[in-house]
Amino acid sequence: MRAYFILLTAIGLSACTTPEPSNVYDEMLTQSSYFSTPDTSTERRPSIFENFTQSSKNPTRLAVSFLNFGERTHRQELKEFTGVDPVRTEWCAAFVNAVLRESGIPGSESVSRHPLLARSFLKWGDSVDTPKSGDLIVFPRGNASWQGHVGFYMGTVEVGGVEYYRILGGNQNNEVSIELYPVSRAIDIRRESRI
Repeated sequence: MRAYFILLTAIGLSACTTPEPSNVYDEMLTQSSYFSTPDTSTERRPSIFENFTQSSKNPTRLAVSFLNFGERTHRQELKEFTGVDPVRTEWCAAFVNAVLRESGIPGSESVSRHPLLARSFLKWGDSVDTPKSGDLIVFPRGNASWQGHVGFYMGTVEVGGVEYYRILGGNQNNEVSIELYPVSRAIDIRRESRI
């Protein structure tokens, strides 16, 4: 039991002392296929794309089609879609970027050197005070100031007198899901720029 506790403590300490993103995410970007030159081959896409076209420009419609895709149970599909291995990478931002990209909307790679960071979306689009369906909401996550979580706004609910945002996102309990996040914890609400 003592060895188990020491192992858990060591794992916990290593998670709290993660290096700064410039080193970690620069390396992840070089390994990611998401930001590489688009594939122009005639290979057939996964069937999930059959009923979706860029002309629909509805990112949440595409994101919903991935509901319940787990990082282990649908590892290959998520890896092909996001360009990162969801088992080895914090993939919420990669999922949002892939959804936007597939919808014909530039993602956070258009405004940040670190598009795999959830907080890269703090530079994306326009900040708004009141969310609408499909807006992106950024939350804190972890112990470091650069860590975060990002997902699509799907509505607001009140539970026990506390307001929560319903967020559709990747890497929520290791899958694509809709989860509740306290409104008070949101860092920012971002909406696609209409330039």
